[in-house]
Amino acid sequence: MSAAVATITADKIIDARGTACPGPLLEAKKGIGQVKVGQIIEIKSNDKGSRKDITAWAGKVGHEFLGIVEAEGHDRILVCRKK
Repeated sequence: MSAAVATITADKIIDARGTACPGPLLEAKKGIGQVKVGQIIEIKSNDKGSRKDITAWAGKVGHEFLGIVEAEGHDRILVCRKK
């Protein structure tokens, strides 16, 4: 993952740590509706399945998956709303 992704500041942070699949994905779906097109959500998750689930969901529904940043004990998954 590029270092630039680590410097992105999200417009909305969703803390889904401690929830198992599909919790983080459901939180991402709710959160994307709370930001404007072009804004970024960050989903904090320590469920490893979220990496592929959120990436696949973003592509399927037309949002831009920006990347995953590994943080202390969790992932920061970044998605830009495109529609």
